[in-house]
Amino acid sequence: MFFSKNTSSDPQTLRVDLLYTVYYEVFSIIGAYFLSYRIFPRLISSKENNWVWAELIAASYVISVIARITMVYGLEPFVRKENFEQESIIEILTDLPTLLGAYFLHILSLSIFFIFIKLIKDQYVIQKKSLLLEKQKAETELKMLKSQLNPHFLFNTLNNIYSLSIINSPITSKSIAVLSEILDCVLYRCSSTYVPVLQEITLINNYISLEKLRYDDRLSVTFNHQTDQNGLIAPLILLSLVENAFKHGAGEDVGSSPIIEIDLKLLNNKFEFIIRNSINNFGPESESGKIGLNNITQQLDKIYPENYTFDVTKTNTDFTAHLKINLTAYTVS
Repeated sequence: MFFSKNTSSDPQTLRVDLLYTVYYEVFSIIGAYFLSYRIFPRLISSKENNWVWAELIAASYVISVIARITMVYGLEPFVRKENFEQESIIEILTDLPTLLGAYFLHILSLSIFFIFIKLIKDQYVIQKKSLLLEKQKAETELKMLKSQLNPHFLFNTLNNIYSLSIINSPITSKSIAVLSEILDCVLYRCSSTYVPVLQEITLINNYISLEKLRYDDRLSVTFNHQTDQNGLIAPLILLSLVENAFKHGAGEDVGSSPIIEIDLKLLNNKFEFIIRNSINNFGPESESGKIGLNNITQQLDKIYPENYTFDVTKTNTDFTAHLKINLTAYTVS
């Protein structure tokens, strides 16, 4: 900025221009950094600004005096012809109009440009940190929500497999393999924000096959799924709904023939999941059921804001959860 106006090709003139450029840059840097890192932060954060203003006035005077002395005794002897008169130190110290108009205002005007750029940069850094913190907070909350999944399924399944092993059932090894695949999916393959829908379908099928070990033929489970592509979806949400249906449907529907019906569709980037389970009576909803549904709603709010609908309906005979998600931005080939 200083040197762009200097277009002279004369070596002597160019040398003078270079000296003036270095001189003004040095004192502009001093003024800019002093204002940006010493004065402005304290003016913004401090309530008592009298001392800050006093320091600004005193420091500005000192910087202007040093700049004037440097000009008169350091720079002018190199650029002016011989036999010129120089101001004394006393004259420099007392010539306030020259210090204010020719030095302080000049240095301040150039410093303001730097301060403006720094303020923009600081605002960008603050905004970037804020977004990063918000993202980290959301990720932490999602991990906490995922960790709230009810572990009763794992304990029940292990007990069922243990019972099968006692009677040397031929499906024991298959059940262990299915459980191992579920754990691998939940612990490792579901660690990302989105997973393929086909992976979730496989997980639900494996879950259903293990839950059937707890019930005899009186339990009726149907799982229909139709997809025209392999979209991406938040992991474990569907499994939570299925788990809720087994726990509060078949698990509490004693003495009758419990029914669980699951329909999954992914057509034209529109995802729909409906799960209905029969219930034995129209009693108050358990606290654990409310927590599970609240957990699911919180995850949906964080991952699909304004891109989903989630409705639950309870009658005297059944409980239905209906989830719709617009997966336009979450598809894979």
